[in-house]
Amino acid sequence: MVKRREPTARQARLATELRRLREAAGLNSRQAAALLGVAPAQITHIESALAGVSEQRVRRLASHYACVDEEFIDALVAMATDRTQGWWEEYRGFLPTSFLDLSELEHHARFLRHVAILYVPGLLQTEDYSRAVFSSRLPELTDEEMELRIHHRKGRQQFSIPYEAVIHEAALRIRVGDRATSRAQLARLLELSEADHITVRVVPFDLDGFARASSTMTYVGGPLPRLDTVIRDALHGSAFIDSEAQLNTYRTSFRKVEAASLDPGRSRDLIHSLAREL
Repeated sequence: MVKRREPTARQARLATELRRLREAAGLNSRQAAALLGVAPAQITHIESALAGVSEQRVRRLASHYACVDEEFIDALVAMATDRTQGWWEEYRGFLPTSFLDLSELEHHARFLRHVAILYVPGLLQTEDYSRAVFSSRLPELTDEEMELRIHHRKGRQQFSIPYEAVIHEAALRIRVGDRATSRAQLARLLELSEADHITVRVVPFDLDGFARASSTMTYVGGPLPRLDTVIRDALHGSAFIDSEAQLNTYRTSFRKVEAASLDPGRSRDLIHSLAREL
């Protein structure tokens, strides 16, 4: 058995779900290994995403763990047998792993939701706006690193699944670049908001007593709700959140932010108004 050097986010999620099933069944790794007739180390490697697992073994483990959710088991099998070599793989070794994991999650997502406070979401950014955002990083990026990030972001923007962005007015007013960059970015938002699969909502400054849109998050819809993922930006990379309790918290948070935002039509009116100010 060849151990993986760098499991992807999808492989890690499969490993996590298999471990959760085992723990819910009240079994330790030694007992699970005995049921499969393998060494305990193999269960450890599978649950650490350091080793792959076949469809047959996923189904056998699910049976031993008394999991009867066939739809969930099928989703795990799809994750275990997926051999996709996505467009993002060309950046492996050149960009941080979190960039590739995000691309992989988005590729397999059923829908995407985003709450943005300080910046326009990456999937909706113009090249000049993205360049201005990346230019603010410390330590500074080299020219090569900058171009890799720009090209990778352009690749992520080629999506067709339902996407809803709730953007605070602050993100629309902050000039990460010059006036022309901001004007072009607002025009791009207006253009994208007309697409059938994209919804843009704005949380205005003049909303009384609103403190719920306090942090950025990306919500990635999995094949089933229990396989959803929330991504939070952290100082040294991105944090991927997938526990059911936390997912429920973020679902509630998004619903509240969405309810407090302007509807798509009034949001476009506000963006038009901001663009005219420039």
